[in-house]
Amino acid sequence: MNEESGAALPLVSLLEAGPAPVEWSRIAEHESWRKELHRPATYVHKWWARRLGSVARHLLLAAVSGPDDSIADASDRLRGLVVYDPFAGSGTTLVEAAKLGAAAVGRDINPVATLTQRQALQPWDLEVLADLFGQVVRKCARPVQELHRTVSDEPVLHYFWVALAHCPECGEDVELFTTRVFARHAYPRRFPRAQAVCPDCRSICVTDLSKDERGHCPACGLTFSFHGAARGRFMTCRLGHRTPVIAALNGAVPERRMYAKLVLRADGKREYRAIDNFDLCLYDKAAKSLANTSPDELVRPLGTLEEGVSTVQALRWGYDSWERFFNERQRYSLGLIGAALRDLPGASTEREALIASFGRTVEHHNLFCSYKGEGTGPVRSIFHNHVLRPERCNVEGDPWGAQGGSAGFSGVLTRLYKAAQYKNSPLDFRAEADRVLSVDQSSLPIARPLSTTWQQFEQEPATAYTTTGDASQTDLPDNSVDLIVTDPPYVDNVHYSELADFFHAWLSAMRPYQGYPDVPSTRDVQEVQNATPDGFQATAALVWRECRRVLKPGGCLLFSFHQSQTTGWCALMRSLSDAGFTVTTTRAVIAEVATSLSKTAAAEPNRIDVIVVCRDAADTSAGAALDLDQAATEALSEIQGLRGAGLRVGPGDVRTAVRAAVLATGTQQATADWETLQAEADQRATAAVAEFNTT
Repeated sequence: MNEESGAALPLVSLLEAGPAPVEWSRIAEHESWRKELHRPATYVHKWWARRLGSVARHLLLAAVSGPDDSIADASDRLRGLVVYDPFAGSGTTLVEAAKLGAAAVGRDINPVATLTQRQALQPWDLEVLADLFGQVVRKCARPVQELHRTVSDEPVLHYFWVALAHCPECGEDVELFTTRVFARHAYPRRFPRAQAVCPDCRSICVTDLSKDERGHCPACGLTFSFHGAARGRFMTCRLGHRTPVIAALNGAVPERRMYAKLVLRADGKREYRAIDNFDLCLYDKAAKSLANTSPDELVRPLGTLEEGVSTVQALRWGYDSWERFFNERQRYSLGLIGAALRDLPGASTEREALIASFGRTVEHHNLFCSYKGEGTGPVRSIFHNHVLRPERCNVEGDPWGAQGGSAGFSGVLTRLYKAAQYKNSPLDFRAEADRVLSVDQSSLPIARPLSTTWQQFEQEPATAYTTTGDASQTDLPDNSVDLIVTDPPYVDNVHYSELADFFHAWLSAMRPYQGYPDVPSTRDVQEVQNATPDGFQATAALVWRECRRVLKPGGCLLFSFHQSQTTGWCALMRSLSDAGFTVTTTRAVIAEVATSLSKTAAAEPNRIDVIVVCRDAADTSAGAALDLDQAATEALSEIQGLRGAGLRVGPGDVRTAVRAAVLATGTQQATADWETLQAEADQRATAAVAEFNTT
């Protein structure tokens, strides 16, 4: 590490001198379509709201580039610098810093995030990886696959289930179908063939959605409505009694009925079929195996759900323990795989990688997964929403998945090999004319061992240093970090620890690496992610204060932030000011695909991230403060520039950029009137939207 590296940062960086180049947003938009393909090292395990690798890379390069520098020549300027991320999440900043030759330091309060970072950075011996995987195959592949077969020994790719609720007036079991069409193509106008289930005999009925308004059952002759008994929050039994679903469940986990399966035939074609007695007996066999297997032979998800923003819906449906998120066959099958992984010898990085990869299988094989249909990835994982929302109609696949399906553990080596290949030979993007190309940008290999202490990290500069814990209290020495690049949590949006506990319930029993915490939950009172702006402001300020302590004189703090509410932006800027930082500029870059569910559902979708550049308030080189007119005008101009370059932006992006820029001026004042400034931010954002819409 370079002891004099603080001098390597320019007094005025590229972003402080002017807007982010439009090419950055074009590249980010390209990457955002399939992030996991472009940056596989950070996708070995699930993490939420991860920002784009290309954005992190550009921030790193911009921070060491002056107004007249080209970032194309900036990669060598990162060599030997210490880059720190206090909200390291999936490890995006750490990976990009490593690729540019910097010494990477990361910290996150959640151990599941740390596990994800470790996979992004650690080297693997592929022969050892294959040998350990072979041990898992021999121990559990066959018994799991045998529980997902037809009577003719054909593989079953998916079983389809529907939740039941009892009508409180007549006692009838009500199947909570919204529609009895349970399988259709992602593009039904082009491919109208679909599958429906008969409400009387439960036969599978092929239908044509381009012309059929009702279903017809060839087995029993019934013509039936496609509409199910569930509408919104209510259900209606056959006698016409209308009841809220939650009231009918009365706090109990719903029973579920298996009604169809998707079979892979011997000729390679797929066929939907009704459930038969063999299917029921096979499930019963799995349930008995679960009951009769000793606890040591299975890994079971541990712990109970706590009240929270993300858990409230699950708790209302009676899902008060993580074990209840899985049916008996899933608990047995996943438990076998988990035990095989847990019992792998040693404490190698390869064992850890296989355990981490198991998270993807668990994510796609539980009662909260639903069927997307044909023509696309067939299964929506439990996290297709950022809350734990129970599914009325769920899909169950084969967790081993050697014959197909979604996220079967049999495919783990392919996924890990791709991540390893990227770590050894990473590619990046370059914008040329109207294309974005994936090219070799002369990045260094990512894979590096991990230090366990700061002292070891100092002595072994070829390592990375990533730890779990509160980022407001670290073991980093004063003035030890050249550059901080990060991505703080949202204010009251994605509650990471409430979701991460789903994985922790399995991981705590499997202990992926020495030191993985043996605690009932990953929740922590010092989490910056908070349900209230005041709570966010208080905890974020503590982290920023620690960042200021460890940052070298002349160092810089940069981060991307995504927030649509003015209160959130105000809380962020106040936290920086409280910690002694001045925001020298805010810049806008594209960070989200236009077709994501959250964007298409929003009245004013917000696609941009705002890049926030900060300096120590005591550093007089931060430059002259902007007035409110300048701040709002420059922010609007940036969004107009993105639109002029053909990128899809709208009023929501204008509001975000202007609010951030106006509120940032408060950090440049000794005693800002934040309440007045917040009102100014909203007023100027509204005026900017009006101007944007008329130009």
